[in-house]
Amino acid sequence: MKRSVLLGLFVTASLMASTSFAEDLCAVNIKTIENAKAQISPDMTDQVKDSVEQAKADQAKGTKQGTDDCIAETTQTIQDIKNANKGGK
Repeated sequence: MKRSVLLGLFVTASLMASTSFAEDLCAVNIKTIENAKAQISPDMTDQVKDSVEQAKADQAKGTKQGTDDCIAETTQTIQDIKNANKGGK
């Protein structure tokens, strides 16, 4: 399962290189987080849930700022999950 998070991070980094995929990057990040739910520690569950809700609200705005906010929120959450998994080794 940890490989799926790392794969998601790789996909995210790859897509960030191209601005034409910005809207899709938000959706990809949300999907990456949802796929990683089994790896999320119980103490992070509420934080991740709140982050995904905020990201979806930003995405629903349908603006460039909303998309940028969604990407920033989800990228940070993915990084937090990755760091928590490193600490658990």
